[in-house]
Amino acid sequence: MSQCKLLLVDDEVEFVNTLGERLSMRGIDVLIAHNGAEALKIVEEQRPQIIILDLMMPGMSGLETLKGIKAISSDIQVILLTGIGSSTESVQGLNDGAFAYLVKPLQIEELMKKIEEAAVLCPGKFTKDE
Repeated sequence: MSQCKLLLVDDEVEFVNTLGERLSMRGIDVLIAHNGAEALKIVEEQRPQIIILDLMMPGMSGLETLKGIKAISSDIQVILLTGIGSSTESVQGLNDGAFAYLVKPLQIEELMKKIEEAAVLCPGKFTKDE
């Protein structure tokens, strides 16, 4: 995959660091934030094309963060993470412009499929190396 920035946002430090390592091993340029405010700062400064965003975080919620991301750039593709199946927040997130949502615990293959689907829609998209 070509270098396209992906931002992981989750307050669970071990989870986000491990997932970041696994995605990096697959050739993805990964940025990490542990809360919504940190995520918005990274979005402003580095403009990732895809964001994987946890819905349930202390302080600024995932939905609030999603709205902030979309206010900065509506082109960013956001994949929401939830620990609860088809929660009201997940549906609201889709209505607010999220690309998709996935339920924790994640299967890396399922996440990679969603990342590749989202990448088709983003500028500077991921492409498989020949």
